[in-house]
Amino acid sequence: MIVVLGNTVNIDGTPSDRLRARLDKAVELYQAGAAPYVIVSGGLGKEGHWEGDSMESHLVSKGIPNGAIYIDNAGDNTLASAQHVAQIMKEKGMHSVIVVSQYFHLFRAVSLFKKVGLTPVYHAHANYFELRDLYSLPREVLAYYWHFVQ
Repeated sequence: MIVVLGNTVNIDGTPSDRLRARLDKAVELYQAGAAPYVIVSGGLGKEGHWEGDSMESHLVSKGIPNGAIYIDNAGDNTLASAQHVAQIMKEKGMHSVIVVSQYFHLFRAVSLFKKVGLTPVYHAHANYFELRDLYSLPREVLAYYWHFVQ
């Protein structure tokens, strides 16, 4: 199962550049036969659009069939996404997962997916960099430790 973690959706309902890069990585993995299904997980953005719905539309536009896509619109944060994905995969009898996000987010994301009982957990990062990543990297280090001290 390929899991794409959500991010900003533009005001017009299309994925932001960062989110589109994650989705394009998932398309690449899917087309290479890495997994037969994709789960898109996100929440309701401040722009008023469901991330999962926007992500599904993009994947379908890239040739991934609707029947190969599962939507989690309640993945408001990484832990919630991991919990929801674990439930979906349990219902489908699946165990291994490929998590797709930004490079700096993957260490914490993989740890959380393992924490909810998924194994093995593989990962792939989007081919995208922006200056905001310079802020996001140290923020992610702090978030990693925050999740594990609670």
